[in-house]
Amino acid sequence: MTFDYYLGIFILTVIMMLAMMLHVLHYKGFNKKQKTWFVLTFADVMLCSAAEFAVHCGYYTPSMAVPLTILTVIQFASAPLLGMLFIGALGVDGQSKTAIIYYAVNLITEIVAAPFGLVFFFNDEGYSRGPLFIVYEIFYFVSLFYLAVGMIVVGKKFRNRDARTIIMVLVVLVAGIIPMTLYQLHVTYIAIAIAACLCYIYYNDLVQQDIQAELTANQQKISSMQSHIITGLASLIESRDLDTGEHVSRTASCVRTLSEDAIKEGVYKDRIDERFAFMMQTLAPMHDIGKVVVSDKILCKPGKLTFEEFEEMKKHAVSGGRIVRKVLDGVADDEYISFASDIATYHHERWDGKGYPMGFSGEEIPMSARIMAIADVFDALISKRCYKEAVSREDAFRIIEEESGTHFDPNLVAVFLKHKDEFY
Repeated sequence: MTFDYYLGIFILTVIMMLAMMLHVLHYKGFNKKQKTWFVLTFADVMLCSAAEFAVHCGYYTPSMAVPLTILTVIQFASAPLLGMLFIGALGVDGQSKTAIIYYAVNLITEIVAAPFGLVFFFNDEGYSRGPLFIVYEIFYFVSLFYLAVGMIVVGKKFRNRDARTIIMVLVVLVAGIIPMTLYQLHVTYIAIAIAACLCYIYYNDLVQQDIQAELTANQQKISSMQSHIITGLASLIESRDLDTGEHVSRTASCVRTLSEDAIKEGVYKDRIDERFAFMMQTLAPMHDIGKVVVSDKILCKPGKLTFEEFEEMKKHAVSGGRIVRKVLDGVADDEYISFASDIATYHHERWDGKGYPMGFSGEEIPMSARIMAIADVFDALISKRCYKEAVSREDAFRIIEEESGTHFDPNLVAVFLKHKDEFY
């Protein structure tokens, strides 16, 4: 084979390994020990590829027999070490001792065999295999088997595994060894380099998938915890005005249904989507959390409130927005907090601007608060309270319809009434 052929293989192998080294050294997902193992692995591939190039580049002379013999001894001792090095890089403990012992056995075997040309030798024509070349192959296959078993063991430590990647790595390695063994085509180290890249990518993918799975699981736990806290606080507040707390779950269900119906009808499709519907259902229970600042005397009064008492009651809207921000600060993102605060603060605003606390009208009112207003009033109408009897659902639907365009967003009321069967 030509000089250019071996030079091309050598350069490609070195470039691949240097690229992998740079990635490993700058990657924050591995500790210092793992990075050292990976660097040793990629350096070993380059060393063996360099030795292969020196022996087979086509410029051999008998005077180079001794230095090339020494170099080949080092190569034949180092190449079978790759399996141990890579398993160490994959985080398996106790590999240092295994690698040292295996390298020592290989090195001693090659040193003893070299003077007698048992594994390989150099003559006037160059490099030739010895009668016991199979010894080197056995060492190599043991390393390959060790790598395969090690990858399977490492894979079992992760929740996410892909056996196809392990098979691909082994196929690439075997594809490099068979030509070297049967046809004496020296492409072994380009195959090893490719396999090393695949092994690294495989392991890195395992790490990333497990990190992602863990983050997802933690996020679900946090979301569940937030939901329980929100519902618990809301139910506690509701229970103060002699409600059973079912108002919380009913309005949460109502706002989710109304949001999903708006999506179906294409109403406010630039603002209402599945995430919006989910957040409405999750955060609706906090809409009356500001009632914590209202005295029991006012909250549980069986009759109509005086002007002064109603002014005191209205304070729960602004207080609710402030409390929501304090409760969720540090445990939710800004979007989540703002969404919840809008519901608590503005769900008593009216479409005609006659609501409270800010007197907003029309599009000034946040979408979440407009939807909450319909659900809150509807449930209040059909529920018995300390200060009133419940009305029928038909009467509640009629009242909502009559106040379309005055109290409520007419577009949302149209959706609500079109799907009123869902609210029975």
